[in-house]
Parts: sequence; structure tokens; C-alpha cells
Amino acid sequence: MTGFLRLNAPSFWFRPPGLISTLLQPIAAIVGLVAEKRRQRPGWRASVPVLCVGNLTVGGTGKTTAVLDLIRRLHERGAVVHCLTRGYRGRAVNGQAPLRVDPAHHTAADVGDEPLLLAATAPCWVSPDRAASARAAIAAGATFLIMDDGFQNPGLHKDFSLILVDGTVGFGNQCVLPAGPLREPLNTGLAAANAVVITGQDTCGVQKSLAAKVHYPILKAALRMESSIASLRQQKVIAFAGLARPDKFFACLRENDVIPTKCVSFPDHHAFTSSDLSHLTSLAAQHSALLVTTPKDAVRLPEAFRQKVRVVDVGLEWEETAQLDHILDSLTERMPRP
Repeated sequence: MTGFLRLNAPSFWFRPPGLISTLLQPIAAIVGLVAEKRRQRPGWRASVPVLCVGNLTVGGTGKTTAVLDLIRRLHERGAVVHCLTRGYRGRAVNGQAPLRVDPAHHTAADVGDEPLLLAATAPCWVSPDRAASARAAIAAGATFLIMDDGFQNPGLHKDFSLILVDGTVGFGNQCVLPAGPLREPLNTGLAAANAVVITGQDTCGVQKSLAAKVHYPILKAALRMESSIASLRQQKVIAFAGLARPDKFFACLRENDVIPTKCVSFPDHHAFTSSDLSHLTSLAAQHSALLVTTPKDAVRLPEAFRQKVRVVDVGLEWEETAQLDHILDSLTERMPRP
């Protein structure tokens, strides 16, 4: 059920609880109870620091963008960072055995789109068994582990957990799946975290609502497109994206004065078909426009088609970094020394 919901987030999740949410509450109660029970299981403790970047809701809060930013900051501190992730929908992710992603050999269909992006920056291991991945990464020389997602996975002990929250949607209707977007009860998840990062503009009042509930850092970061976006401002573009919230990408283009002629949305992690590519090609020809997409979508495109598409990257711009620096400095101090 969770995989389906990731691809088709219903609109009632982001409205005050109504009839549908109420009818689904009995199932939500069971999901919440299972999640709470899972959290009681102790995870395997690694010999190196483990930083988890997760969220409490289904769908896009910018986890992978944050992980890529954190990898760079950790590299600056001398960490040998390895990434751990599940490898969502990857056909090469068989059973529990950890697989090291090889960008020269693996495709998004093999290991998932996000692991390919991560592996271009740091070694990345995919497996539903995070402890097994951690052991493999440490054996391969990792001195620091960073998890892209897996906050609800109890298999590996986390030394520090950063929870990302999209400021434009917050926690939705604050109901647990399938009555709402939460993967676990809100209070349960918040109690297991060590800091929150609000991404994007906080139009839902997330910071104010959390200030009364948590006593740990609440950080803020904006999504910023790379500077090369300026070259698209005088161009006709057809924007397409297969993300949990593709509208965020389209809105980010408009905020940078790039007004798409057409915006084409696909489900999160969508495997592009020949029909999809033909449709996009026809739109571009019809409007004499450039095709524009995200790095996450680009890795799911055939190489020949990828060459025809302009890929626009997005990074994080932290409101202030003092608290973040303190967190990373404290964690890297725990790294094993030669």
C-alpha cells in the first residue's frame, strides 16, 4: 500500500480531516501501532557515526538534495562518507544483501534513481537491511554513514536523525497512512528525532507548531536552482518531472523567471516509456521549446534522449549554518581515527 500511495498522494491528505480520513482511521490506528512497536526494537550499533536524513510523511521533502549537501560538508571535515538507502523499486536489489551502486554499470531500473545521484558523490549501498549495508560500508572503509530515508527502519541505530518537513504542506492533515500522509504518529516520530529542517517557505506555520512540541534545533533551508538557470529565462521550455510533488519543480522555475510553455507531471519514480518520450518530443517540436527536467528524472531517461534535455539542479541554501555546523562537528568528532 505504501508504494502505491507514494505515487498517488490523495488530495484529502492535505485538507482538514473529513469523511474519508475518518473512515480510514481504524486502518491508520493499526499502522500507527505497528510503527510504534517497531521503534521499540534496538538497532545494530555501527562503529562509525550514523546520520539519518528522513521524514515523517510520504513523499518529497528534499531528502536526497539535503543528503548531497551534507555529504559535501562532511567531506570538508575529512569524513569518508558512504550512503545507505533502500533502492526503491530497483530490480537488482534482491533480498537483504547490500549492493554497492556502480554508476558506470547500474541504471535507475537496477537500483533506483536516488542511489544513482548519491553514488556520483559518495559510495552508496542499497538494501532494505540497513545494518547489513552499514557493515559492508564500514568494511569498505567508511568512517561516516549517512542514511537517505530509513528513519522508521529500526535495523540500524542512528546517532543523529534530521527530519525534513516541506514548509508548504507541513504534516498534512496529521493523520497516519492511509488516512493521511504520516508514516507514523506525529508525536512518536518527533520524539525519535534530534532536529527538524523546514524546507522551502514555511506557509503552514510548521516552526511555530513545533516550537511548543520539541526542544531540539529547528533549522530552515530554501531550495535554490543552480545559477545556470539564468540562461533559460529567454527560452521557451517544456518542463517535465516525475517526483512526489512535481509542482515544486515547476514553481521553482517560475520563481527564477523561467515560465514553462507546458508542464508535464509524472508519478514519483516513473519509468519513462517510449510513448512518454514521443509525447515530450512532439511537445518540444510543436512549441519550438527546450525540454527541461530534474537530475532525478534525468537518470531514468535513456542516454540518447537525455542528451536532448536540459537538466536543472537544485541545492539547499541554509538560513543559518551555526547549528548545522555544530551538529556535524559533534558527529565527526566520533569518527574512528587512524
